[in-house]
Amino acid sequence: MEKLTYRNITIRQAAASDAGQLAAWWNDGAVMAHAGFPEGLGTTAEEVAAGLHPGSLVIEKNGQLIGECNYRRVGEKTAEIGIKICVTDCQNRGVGRIVLSMLIRWLFESGYTKIVLDTNLTNQRAQHVYESLGFRKLRTNIDSWTDQLGRLQSSVDYELTEADFVDFAGIR
Repeated sequence: MEKLTYRNITIRQAAASDAGQLAAWWNDGAVMAHAGFPEGLGTTAEEVAAGLHPGSLVIEKNGQLIGECNYRRVGEKTAEIGIKICVTDCQNRGVGRIVLSMLIRWLFESGYTKIVLDTNLTNQRAQHVYESLGFRKLRTNIDSWTDQLGRLQSSVDYELTEADFVDFAGIR
């Protein structure tokens, strides 16, 4: 992926030099609770750096790291994506919607025809953002997985096609 930039927001490939910040976020239970790790992952920067792959991306705003996103191929023309805006001051300000628009547009331009994701059923904010981008709810999976503390969790599966995509970054 080339670096994607829209106004003061940039998405770029995660590098080994980002691993320290990524590890700090991944070890922060407040950041990771929605992903089922309310006590964090307990990982090291070295472990994070070793696990980086071409779909591991970081998000910058005004040149400072504020979060991460990722994608991976899960079918011939289907990508699965994820996002975390980790800096609290950047949450609930439309940044995630812009980042997702940038990433999704790039994936469609790269030949993918469908984007899928899932989110915790309790994450209403994320569901609102995904639906505003045109994602269609496929199913709700009740008590489908167990978090780090042994609590049952439910998730929602979504998919998006280019015809339904609402691009909030206006990149075309």
